[in-house]
Amino acid sequence: MENDKIVALEDRIPKLKEQRRRKANKRLILLVILFFTMIVIIAYSQSPLSHVKHITVTGNEVYSYNKIVKASGITKDTNIWKVKESNITSKLDHLSEINKVKVQVKWPNSILIQIKEHKRVAYLKSGKNYLPIMENGKILKDRKTEIIPVNSPILFEFKEGSVLNMMVKQLENLPIEITNSISEIHYSPKKTDQYHISLFMNDGFEVSATLRSFSEKMVHYPSIISQIDPNKKGIIDLEVGSFFKAFGPEVEDKDGE
Repeated sequence: MENDKIVALEDRIPKLKEQRRRKANKRLILLVILFFTMIVIIAYSQSPLSHVKHITVTGNEVYSYNKIVKASGITKDTNIWKVKESNITSKLDHLSEINKVKVQVKWPNSILIQIKEHKRVAYLKSGKNYLPIMENGKILKDRKTEIIPVNSPILFEFKEGSVLNMMVKQLENLPIEITNSISEIHYSPKKTDQYHISLFMNDGFEVSATLRSFSEKMVHYPSIISQIDPNKKGIIDLEVGSFFKAFGPEVEDKDGE
């Protein structure tokens, strides 16, 4: 029995040595791989290969590609390891026409900038030009056009500030079909109402309203005109209640000339 035990133990010793040798080899290989991986990473981070090579911008219409890239502060000499998404987002958020920004680092050397701009809700008449008005109340003076906008209200006598901001919010609360039916909106304050506006509709009617309750009452415009003789045009007063006053003979004669 003792001899059998000795023989069995002697048989196991080579196997144990082989197992230990394999574990040691695995550890060595792992350490070598980690070492060379670190060498590659360090070499890559310090070489021109780690510089930004591709910058993709999507969703931009108001701003050009070059404008977005310049504002982001990224250049082809920027090290991809030093790019901080939050810093780029903060820089682009300062552009007034931008609503949201999402920045993604695409390894090994690409940047994706996704832009969501404020939408255009109307145009301001300025001389012979039309200036886009964004949903944040900003007027894009450098985006003027002489082409009359289609399906967008044209505003007169407005300027950047609280009144224009109120006008924009009121328009955003309206269904698109009603907004598209508005041709012109004139800011025409009165002594009794500094928020008074006058509208000229595409169907020939005029609307007298106040910004305080404009969208709330204007939403009923289709129902109101459905009860009016289509051959009679006039002014729909939405300031206090809601009533219709047909144009007088002088206005009708003038329109007929």
